[in-house]
Amino acid sequence: MTNRKGLVLDFGGVLTTPLVPAALAFEKRAGLPEGALINALYLDEEMSRRTAELERGAITQTRWNTEAAARLGVSADNLMGRIFADLRPEPSVIAAAAAARRAGVKVGILSNSVGTGPWNLYAGYELERRYDAVVISEQHGLRKPQPQIFELALRMLELPADQCVFVDDSEQYLAPAAELGLLTVHAKEPRRTIAEMETALGISLTTETDG
Repeated sequence: MTNRKGLVLDFGGVLTTPLVPAALAFEKRAGLPEGALINALYLDEEMSRRTAELERGAITQTRWNTEAAARLGVSADNLMGRIFADLRPEPSVIAAAAAARRAGVKVGILSNSVGTGPWNLYAGYELERRYDAVVISEQHGLRKPQPQIFELALRMLELPADQCVFVDDSEQYLAPAAELGLLTVHAKEPRRTIAEMETALGISLTTETDG
């Protein structure tokens, strides 16, 4: 078996708490019926295209906020930030990534951006300092599931696909990574995610004090 020396992590929902509960909490605060956000923004064909454009950096977060707000019937002011206001760091996975680096594994971030202004999803996480490669989709005009963005992350890590593990909470992005040769982990729950990462890398990523 190839010795895997690279770990590529999605950001939202992997290094943070899950996205869906945060979105549901926003709906409740905004007085929207449950599911309104998904129906208006992700099941609506036009708005789905706008979100893809946002992820590629083709439109700004401010424009996305304006168009999304019109569909939801809410204020556009910092809408993206309000939707994900309840997101928090996932300390156990962040600690596991740090443990992987200490063990000699190169760790990269591969994230579909939601724009960085006026609200920055990545603020405070010190990505450039804590990780060996950081690929934010809007900075490259690419987005998952395009194979080129996975290939870019591999080039930045200077590792072939068959030496890397890819972790994402969105199942739809796992198959394109697997087709390139990465071993994939579907992030559903932090403890299970870390256990699968340990198995994939063949190293321990926890300590006795991690609980």
